[in-house]
Amino acid sequence: MDQPLDGKIALVTGAGSGIGRACALALARAGAAVVVSDISAGQGEQTARAIAEAGGAAQFVRADVTDARQVEALIRATVQAHGRLDAACNNAGVLGAQARLADYPEESWGQVIATNLTGVWLCMKYEIGAMLAGRGGAIVNMASVLGTVGFPSVGPYVAAKHGVIGLTKTAALEYARQGIRVNAVCPGFIATPLLEQAGIREGTDQYARIASRHAMRRLGEPDEVAEAVVWLCSGASSFVTGHALMVDGGFAAQ
Repeated sequence: MDQPLDGKIALVTGAGSGIGRACALALARAGAAVVVSDISAGQGEQTARAIAEAGGAAQFVRADVTDARQVEALIRATVQAHGRLDAACNNAGVLGAQARLADYPEESWGQVIATNLTGVWLCMKYEIGAMLAGRGGAIVNMASVLGTVGFPSVGPYVAAKHGVIGLTKTAALEYARQGIRVNAVCPGFIATPLLEQAGIREGTDQYARIASRHAMRRLGEPDEVAEAVVWLCSGASSFVTGHALMVDGGFAAQ
């Protein structure tokens, strides 16, 4: 049985850990050759090695998604190495500081918006160019359940993820007739290093409170998000574009 992404070339940003690493591994298992990108060379190279050790094909290209020149160089390196780009998962993101809006530090606001929103736009800008020059493709932007609802103390993150959904819908409309599908995935709270850094660790009261916000009464796993990304990158979702797919354990349904 053929794998759903056999012969495809895929790119994942923020692939050094958490959801990004899970997406890169899942795309490789589905048959894609994966370009792994992250701002951390050490973590990104670990992901590429994990793919290779599992029998997949991967290369690491370091890039900071807030820098247009680095993003352009990332896409150029991908096309030079593989001849085209078929699928991209724009996952790189940061949580930022936690504070109410009136107390929120301006520096952290700028960092969150630059990474989580401007970075997605920059990646799409150059990915779309590469896909237009090729055979079309599929783009999946990593939004969040917090791109659909409000949540206290992480205002810029919420604003950026709402923006990602808007960008996704706009790009889908602009390029649907040119063979490019653009969708978003909206994870609930997923057990990743990002949440651990924010103090949400299993066994803590904060973890229990966050888990209780989901109908399934648990946090998600990175692989559960990754499988949705693979589906949206594959031909199985050929009539799906401009969609924000909830992978949130029922968080937003309540």
